[in-house]
Amino acid sequence: MHAQPLRVLTLLVRHGTEKYPTAWQDLRAMFARQMPDVEHRMLVIDNSLPVGHGSDLDRGVELIGGSNEDWEFSAWDCGINHTGAKLHQYDLVHLATSAFAASAPDHLKLIDGGSLRSLLGLQGALGCIDSRREPFSIFGIRSQAWLRSSFILMNPRQLSSLGSLVSVGRDTPIFTGNPRQPFRDDAPISRAYQQSLLHWLTGDGAGEGVIWHSRFDLTPETLPFFESKARAILNELMLTNRLLANGYALVDMTWLAQKVRAGSTESENVIPDWRVQISSRARVRRTLIQKLRRWLSKHMPRQ
Repeated sequence: MHAQPLRVLTLLVRHGTEKYPTAWQDLRAMFARQMPDVEHRMLVIDNSLPVGHGSDLDRGVELIGGSNEDWEFSAWDCGINHTGAKLHQYDLVHLATSAFAASAPDHLKLIDGGSLRSLLGLQGALGCIDSRREPFSIFGIRSQAWLRSSFILMNPRQLSSLGSLVSVGRDTPIFTGNPRQPFRDDAPISRAYQQSLLHWLTGDGAGEGVIWHSRFDLTPETLPFFESKARAILNELMLTNRLLANGYALVDMTWLAQKVRAGSTESENVIPDWRVQISSRARVRRTLIQKLRRWLSKHMPRQ
């Protein structure tokens, strides 16, 4: 007797098609290639289209307009509201952005139907765990690790427990309106993390730490964009914090894929600390390097 196929709904956010013109096609192809046993539907929410717009892009792929007020988070709210009670007809809901494969896409190659079925038995949300070397504080919550918002899977009950995915709105008292000192003295963000945000978005690459690929100078003209981007980053962090507060753990894609492929049965529903999970990535890299070296030694002529 065959098991019922998993039903997955993707809520994919984009802002037009200039930057990632084939995002929804690429994502659907990934599901077909790596998860052929999954019954997959997609709702594309385009923040460049007005709320209320609706059309079909293809069979099983619907397009609606979305609110760009809080980037992907307000757009996901539009998608959730549009789907309504039908959300609970799916086994898993997949939150994604059109940039889902733009940064370190290797972990996406590991995900398959076995990973998704395994996720159903876990009290957690699946994605790529990012972290900082030192913990920081936002809104009185100590944070150090979070799920990258470009690709997250969870069950509908988990998603519904969050309510709106916008945790940090325009009226949250964070910014001064002054590009020389953009954060309020009483902003609910630790000073160290304020400096980290500034360096990440507007740094010149000097000193410690990396900078954003689309860095910019902070001026009166770019200040609204800085505030908007900083809020999006805070919303990403708070999405994780709210999942944790509701009793759901972070599940790293690489760790889960390794667990499933190893056929692990011991403590099957136990999710280890995020530090343990991300340590598995080093083993994956070592394995890939070993395979590459074996291939080169076999196929490349010796000098």
